[in-house]
Amino acid sequence: MSQRVVGGEVASPNSWPWQVSLQYLSGGSYYHTCGGTLIRANWVLTAAHCVDTSRTWRILLGEHDLYSNSGREQTLGVSQVYVHSNWNRNSVSNGYDIALLRLSSSASLNSYVQLGSLPPSGQILPHNNLCYITGWGRTSTGGSLSAQLKEAYLPLVDYKTCSSSGWWGSTVKNTMVCGGGGAESGCNGDSGGPLNCQYGGKYYVHGIASFVSSWGCNYPQKPTVFTRVSAYIDWINSVSSNRKTQSCIGCMNVKSYFHPAGAICHTLHIHITEGLTNQSLPGECF
Repeated sequence: MSQRVVGGEVASPNSWPWQVSLQYLSGGSYYHTCGGTLIRANWVLTAAHCVDTSRTWRILLGEHDLYSNSGREQTLGVSQVYVHSNWNRNSVSNGYDIALLRLSSSASLNSYVQLGSLPPSGQILPHNNLCYITGWGRTSTGGSLSAQLKEAYLPLVDYKTCSSSGWWGSTVKNTMVCGGGGAESGCNGDSGGPLNCQYGGKYYVHGIASFVSSWGCNYPQKPTVFTRVSAYIDWINSVSSNRKTQSCIGCMNVKSYFHPAGAICHTLHIHITEGLTNQSLPGECF
C-alpha cells in the first residue's frame, strides 16, 4: 500500500520473482496492502496480521510497478486463508505471525514468476548474514507509497543481540529473526513480504516481515522483526500438502472468517487498522 523499504533502492524488474503483492477489494478496486512469497504454484506465504480480517483478496505475481503493467503480471484469486492456530493479533510479540493462502488457480512459472526457496527446518543463520528485504512499503515513517518494488540490505541481527536490553528485549522470541537496525528497514506495506537471505550461493526466504518499532520504521537498535520461516517448516508443509480445504486448525473460508476488531498495534498493512496505535507497546505490526 505504501512505499516499501526505508532506504534501499528500486530493485531490477523481476529480480525477486517469488515476490507477491497481496491486494484487497474495496469499492470495486484492489489495493496493495502486504507482500508475500510464492512457495508453491498455488500457495503463498505471508503474515497472519495481513489476512486476519474478512476480505476478498487477490495476489499479483511478476509485478514490479504497481501502477504500470509490463505484460509479465499474473493475477490470481485467493480461495482459502490458513492462519496459524496460535496467532493472536492482540499479542503480536507472542509470534506465530504466519499464514498461508491457497490460490484459486496455479501460477504459470517462468523467468518472471518463480518459487521462493524455504530454508531447512530449524536453521539459524549467523550474525550479519547477507539478507535483503523487498516490498512496496513506505520509504520513510509516515511517507508515501513506492510504486516500484524496492530492496534494502538488512544484515541479520542474531537472537542474542536482538533480544538484549536496549534492543528489543523479551519482545523478540527465538521463533523470530531480526534484520537491520540502522538506516534501512521495512515499513508500512512491507508486511508479509520476504527476508531473502543468501547462503550456499543461493537466496532463501528466511523471514516474513512482521513488525517494527512504534517509534519509527528505522529506529536505532530496533531492527525490523520477521517471523523465522525455519521455525515453521513442519506447519507449512502440513498445511500446503493437505488436499482437504477445511481439514486443518486455523483454516478459514475467505468469505466467512472474521476476527474481532481492535488491533493493539499499528499494522504495517495500512488498510483498516491505520492509526490504531497503543503507545504502551514496544512495537507495531507491519
